[in-house]
Amino acid sequence: MKISITAPAKINLSLDALYKRDDGYHEVEMVMTTIDLADRLYIERLGEDVIVLDVKAHFIPEDRRNLIYQAAALLKKRFDVKAGVRITIDKHIPVSAGLAGGSSDAAAALKGLNIIWELGLSIDELAEISSEIGSDIAFCVYGGTAIATGRGEKITSLPNMPGCWIVLAKPSISVSTPTIYKELQVDNVEHPDTKKMIESIEQGDLDGIFAATGNVLESVTLEKNPQVKRIKDRMIAFGAEAALMSGSGPTVFALIKQYSRAKRVYNGLRGFCEEVYMVRPWSESENDTIKG
Repeated sequence: MKISITAPAKINLSLDALYKRDDGYHEVEMVMTTIDLADRLYIERLGEDVIVLDVKAHFIPEDRRNLIYQAAALLKKRFDVKAGVRITIDKHIPVSAGLAGGSSDAAAALKGLNIIWELGLSIDELAEISSEIGSDIAFCVYGGTAIATGRGEKITSLPNMPGCWIVLAKPSISVSTPTIYKELQVDNVEHPDTKKMIESIEQGDLDGIFAATGNVLESVTLEKNPQVKRIKDRMIAFGAEAALMSGSGPTVFALIKQYSRAKRVYNGLRGFCEEVYMVRPWSESENDTIKG
């Protein structure tokens, strides 16, 4: 049995850190939505009791360091699965970009393995299991638009993001998420209006969404990496209605109503930045999972 399954990237429409918890993590409020920039996983059941990863991309491990491998190993152990699996990853989401590429791949693997190994788990059960691997994976299991709280593992679904254009630009630098959170001073930053963001999404109000965007981690990442701020400024200068860093960065995205203006922002960033994409909010299709 073989299947293929899509693993879409996410962006943070707003990201707030409220305080540092006793366990060392920050209590967060994040409004996120999936976008149609996506990886594709091809999953094949094997008779031999092995986990085989084939990652067609540089700098991505094919062993236990990979979240996909960890997801497969966790399910095998939890449910005493004797069958093996081969997972081939067709990578399109930039690596270490603040777009949850690794987490989305792990979420897609959990959903695909649930089918391949006939485990019969619900989406809620898969999301709960995923929190043992990483905080962002639960959101990716559900997809769509949602608010994530706690460490990011508590998910409350929201209506779909209204239609618009999204231009993403990733500079050729890496950002350490733990370092950014460590240097964040939650008492000395401007916090986004999460309530306003949620209300705007519920009302389908794009202008309200544009106005409510905010990310407290910009206070650290933009200070340490001026090129990220330059990308954000350039997006606004070329006509973006809103521009924001996703996650801890370094990717910045622009939200734009009109295609012609989005194309202008896209063209204005090409050459200035190596990795530039123009996408839409994710719309899950019937072909999200394909059996073969």
